[in-house]
Amino acid sequence: MKKALFVAAVGLMLGCGSAFASAELAKAKNCMACHANDKKLVGPSYRDVAARYANDKDAVAKLAKKIREGGVGVWGQVPMPANPQVSEAEAQTLARWVLSIK
Repeated sequence: MKKALFVAAVGLMLGCGSAFASAELAKAKNCMACHANDKKLVGPSYRDVAARYANDKDAVAKLAKKIREGGVGVWGQVPMPANPQVSEAEAQTLARWVLSIK
């Protein structure tokens, strides 16, 4: 029983750490200059992005591509600049994190 509780606690800590790490990654990659969790800034809120892509099985790939390559037209005519300094792995981590925001 103690082992099961320990494993569950470690899993929770790792999951929380991952979410925290992704928020820190978003700050480090300057995503927060244009986006916020719960309100529109220059770009849409992460909550709105998560809601729009909630039922899209390809959402992680689509958002990771958008993070790295930029785009325009999905949320209006303000372009999202490309972010080539974000690696593919980082972009996927950020996309998963954005999709987890409720």
